[in-house]
Amino acid sequence: MTLRKCIAWPDKRLRSAAEKVPEITDEIRAIWEDMIETMDAMPGVGLAAPQIGVMLQLAVVDASRDRKKRIRMANPQVLEASVKMNDYEEASPNLPGVSARISRPRAVSVRYMDETGTIRRGEFVGLEATSVQHQIDHLAGRMYFDHLSKVKRDMLLRRAKKLNS
Repeated sequence: MTLRKCIAWPDKRLRSAAEKVPEITDEIRAIWEDMIETMDAMPGVGLAAPQIGVMLQLAVVDASRDRKKRIRMANPQVLEASVKMNDYEEASPNLPGVSARISRPRAVSVRYMDETGTIRRGEFVGLEATSVQHQIDHLAGRMYFDHLSKVKRDMLLRRAKKLNS
């Protein structure tokens, strides 16, 4: 396993859609393992491959207390989302030092390919659901702050630029 460096905003890869993964190979599994090591080092509850400059639809999530529920996803897609919303403070290692309270569906059903190449349907609730949605956004070239109003987004980006310059 290798600790990967997260690319810095405004790298254009963070605004680009990732490519679908046709099959699960040893190379894909190795990328997932690097992503898990990187996620744990942040520390965070999820990471998408574009965040480390790998333009594939790969994500890892682990919102468990004991950090033993590693979910590896390829080509994740939200099938259903609850009407009830949850608010969580979200951030990204690609834009360090800032965060924002984001409202997302409390629960989601997601179709994805797991580490064996099996297509699964996962049911995610709470922080886990938020993290899964956050990673799916990254895979589509979106950032968490895209869910903010223009005024709040501009303020957050100005604050981040000041902190990181």
